[in-house]
Amino acid sequence: MTELPDPALAHLRRVLSAPEVPGDRYQPAELLGEGGMGLIYRAEDRVLGRAVALKVLRPELADAPLADRLAREARILAALEHPGIVPVHDAGTLADGRVYYVMKLVRGERLDAFAASRPLSAVLRVFLQVCETVGFAHAQGIIHRDLKPSNIMVGSFGEVLVLDWGIARVLGQVDAAGGTEPPAPGALAPEQTAAGTVLGTPGFMAPEQAQGAVGQVDARSDVWALGAILRGLAGAAAPRPLASVCRRATAPAPADRYASAAELAADVARYLDGAPVLAHRASLAERLGRWYLKYQTPIILVLSYLAMRLLFLLWRGR
Repeated sequence: MTELPDPALAHLRRVLSAPEVPGDRYQPAELLGEGGMGLIYRAEDRVLGRAVALKVLRPELADAPLADRLAREARILAALEHPGIVPVHDAGTLADGRVYYVMKLVRGERLDAFAASRPLSAVLRVFLQVCETVGFAHAQGIIHRDLKPSNIMVGSFGEVLVLDWGIARVLGQVDAAGGTEPPAPGALAPEQTAAGTVLGTPGFMAPEQAQGAVGQVDARSDVWALGAILRGLAGAAAPRPLASVCRRATAPAPADRYASAAELAADVARYLDGAPVLAHRASLAERLGRWYLKYQTPIILVLSYLAMRLLFLLWRGR
């Protein structure tokens, strides 16, 4: 019996794993991408006549824990109604029992690809939108835990979307006695990852994540990831104030980092505005340079006047 070559075998696997969505509303088309847990297909919504994305659990991973995780990701996205988070349209179970959900079809380019061809100031303004989106999620008690450039898309009109909330942590509500209250009916349950479990991406996960210290993971863990992203966007030749922002955001101890994504964004905004950055102690030369940039026009006018006045006096003296 002749064995199929690897490319043909891979294609056959993709065809066989194509989802069969119950009913006739969604018609899956080509495979758009593969992740550690799911496959994402482009699909047609026949009722509304639009293209959507359909995420389904990989066939070889169709067990209860991962099925629950994909369903939980759909519920998290549905709970986070924000322009920077992909909206979920529908969810359910395929004919073969796999969990799926339908979401907006994202068009754009990855943050790192976007940054490669844009000036730093434009990239930093996009980064501020990322911080705003992450800060919104934190306000809802949700920690992303896997922020990285490949999980951030920038659209052709500058819209920013933070993707892949599959390992997000839902924080419990703490009552006055210090205990954890049960979630309200219909609310997301707190995340139950076992201590010692390492979740995240090397280079973008905070030290407490890398150590499996699940109980220490909070908003400052996402701040660490945002700092790592900012460091990559700014490059090795980052201006000193911006490098100081990156160092503070990625401090090993959570207490030494910015307390929130909003605080990090505020310091980046100060840098963009030419104002003093809280994370950076400016040298005398930097302070003078900043003062010059702020009053550049009147300084040039005064110096021009003085130069013309001096030339006039010299001409008269002849």
